[in-house]
Amino acid sequence: MPKMKTHRGAAKRLKATGTGRLKRNKANKSHILTKKTTKRKRGLRKATLMSKADEKRYQKLLPYGA
Repeated sequence: MPKMKTHRGAAKRLKATGTGRLKRNKANKSHILTKKTTKRKRGLRKATLMSKADEKRYQKLLPYGA
């Protein structure tokens, strides 16, 4: 069986934590920022863990880890 290919788009957007969970950045931080509050924009800077349901799907795209 040949080696599995990593989905490059997913690899660029996700990082694996020490326990194997996937870390992602939040959306809605690229434009139309004037109407968003400073508090909201500050919260969008922080990375967050991917939900367990999505994580299972994305593990298939990253067969060798992120």
